[in-house]
Amino acid sequence: MTGVSALFGQRARLRWLHLILGGALFMPFWMVGSLVVAPLLDGGGIFTGSLGVQLGAYAAGLPLAAVTALFPLARPMSVAAARALCGVPADRFADGPARGRAAKARTAGWFSLHLGCGALVSGASLALPPFAVSVMALPFSPALRESELGRLWGLDRPGWIWAGLPAGLLMLLALAAVAGAAGQAPRLLGPSPADRLAAAERRAAEAESRNRLARELHDSVGHALSAVTLQAGAARRVLDGDGADLEFVREALTAIEETTRRTVGELDWVLGLLRDEGQAAEAGPGPGLDALEALVRGAGPRVALTVAGELDPVSDALSREAYRIVQEGLTNAARHAGGEPVAVRLDARTEELEITMENPLPERPPVARPHGGRGLRGVGERARLLGGTAEAGAVDGVWRLAVRIPR
Repeated sequence: MTGVSALFGQRARLRWLHLILGGALFMPFWMVGSLVVAPLLDGGGIFTGSLGVQLGAYAAGLPLAAVTALFPLARPMSVAAARALCGVPADRFADGPARGRAAKARTAGWFSLHLGCGALVSGASLALPPFAVSVMALPFSPALRESELGRLWGLDRPGWIWAGLPAGLLMLLALAAVAGAAGQAPRLLGPSPADRLAAAERRAAEAESRNRLARELHDSVGHALSAVTLQAGAARRVLDGDGADLEFVREALTAIEETTRRTVGELDWVLGLLRDEGQAAEAGPGPGLDALEALVRGAGPRVALTVAGELDPVSDALSREAYRIVQEGLTNAARHAGGEPVAVRLDARTEELEITMENPLPERPPVARPHGGRGLRGVGERARLLGGTAEAGAVDGVWRLAVRIPR
C-alpha cells in the first residue's frame, strides 16, 4: 500500500500539479523558441505540427528559462510553489532571493528542470493515458490489433498480443513516478552557505535584542524595587523608634515617589522597544547621564555622587549605558551593603569614561539568590558592547565596581 500511495496518493497528485504548473510557466518560453526555430527549419509558423520545430522550440526555451531564473524573484516563487505542493518540510528550503553565483546557478537549474519536466509531463498527461489504455486493450480488441496502432508496435502478431498489458501499465506507472522528482527540490532550492550565515546573523540579532530587553527590564525595575524597599524599610525603622525623625521619613517617601515615577517612564520606554522599535524612537531615548542626579537622589541620602570633567560631550549611547551601569551598581549596593554609604564617582577627564562605585563590605556575606547574578553580568555586557571593561569585587575592605568605556 505504501508504494501505491507514493504513486497515486495525495502527495503524488500535488507533485503532479506542481509539474503541470511548470508546464504552464514554460509556454511563453516555448512560444519564443518557436518564433526563433520555425523560420530556421522552414516549419511554416509557430503552431506547426512539425516534430522538429516542436523539439527545437523546447530546446531553445530551456536556456531562456534558466536566464529568467537569475532574477531575484525566481527563487522565492519557486520555493513558495514547492513548499505548497511538493510535500517537503518547509525548513529545508531557503528564504529570499539567491545570494552568490552558486545559489543562483542552483536556482536556475531547478527552474529549468521544473519547467522542462513540467512541459513534458503536461504533454504526456494529455497524450499518454489514452495511448496506454489503447495499448492495454489490444489483446481484447481485434479491431485495434488490425489498426495502425497494432501494426506500428508489432503487437498484432500472436506471440506479442498480451505484451500490450504490461507495456501500457508501465507507461502509466512511469508517468506517475515522474512526479516523485519534485521531491528533490531542496537539493537545489535549499539554503546555501551564505543563506545559513544570514540566518545565523538574524538569530544572533534576535538573541541580542532579547538580551537587551532583559537587561533594560532588570536594571530599571530591579533598581526601583530595591530602592523602594530600602527607603520604605528605613522609614519604618525610624517610625518604630523613639523620637521619630519626621524629616527623614519625609525624604524617604519623596525618594520613593521620585523613584516610582521615573521607573514608570522607563518601563514605558522598554515596553515600547518590545512592541515596536519605532514607538520607542518616537518616545525618545532612554534615560542618560542627565538624569543621574535624580537617580542618586532617589537611592537615598547615604549615596554620594562625584563627577570630574564634563559629561556633555559624552555620546548618547554611552550616556544611556553609563546610566544603566550606575543604576545596577546602586541596586547591587542596596541589596548587599546593608544601608552603608555608597560612593559614586564619574571621571570624564580622559579618553575613557571611568565609573567607580564603592561601598563597605557587609558584616555578613549576602545570601545567594537562586536566580541571582544577572546584574553584574549585565554591567559587563554593556561595557563590552562599547569596547570597555568592567571589574567587580572586594578591594581593601570595600566592594568596588570599576568600569572603563572609551568615549
